[in-house]
Amino acid sequence: MNIEEDVEKWLLDEDILREMKYDENADFHFIVEFPKENIMDVVKPKGKDCIIIACATQVAPQHQDLMRSADAKTNKNFIMDLNVGLSQFLVDFELQINQNILHQFVITEQIFEDGLTKDRLFTTLKRVFKAKLHCIWLIDINFVNADIAPQNENDMFI
Repeated sequence: MNIEEDVEKWLLDEDILREMKYDENADFHFIVEFPKENIMDVVKPKGKDCIIIACATQVAPQHQDLMRSADAKTNKNFIMDLNVGLSQFLVDFELQINQNILHQFVITEQIFEDGLTKDRLFTTLKRVFKAKLHCIWLIDINFVNADIAPQNENDMFI
């Protein structure tokens, strides 16, 4: 079994492989678009028996400005909610926070070679993406739409 060939084939089969990137620290490094318009990395670090699925996201300057204008308690609660929520996704994450303002977040998950299947790869891609969405939605809830009261609490139901 050649892991690089298998992973490349699976990514091509599902039409999400966008680029093969040279990386001196990796046996292979694929850039994928999953789902549409979301870029992620699939990397096998040199000397490791796993692949890493990663998604890095910069927080937009306008969202950082909203965080700066929010009170300290809102920012502190947001960071706590972010940590708790991401932990529930069972992914690894790194938050770049400066003065209680989130600047960037990186979400990763690893799959060891002995558990690598097409199903496991795509389940992991989905979980990493859903964790990213969780971060975006928390920003939206806490800062973008924080002052907008719902017109009807049942708006989400038909």
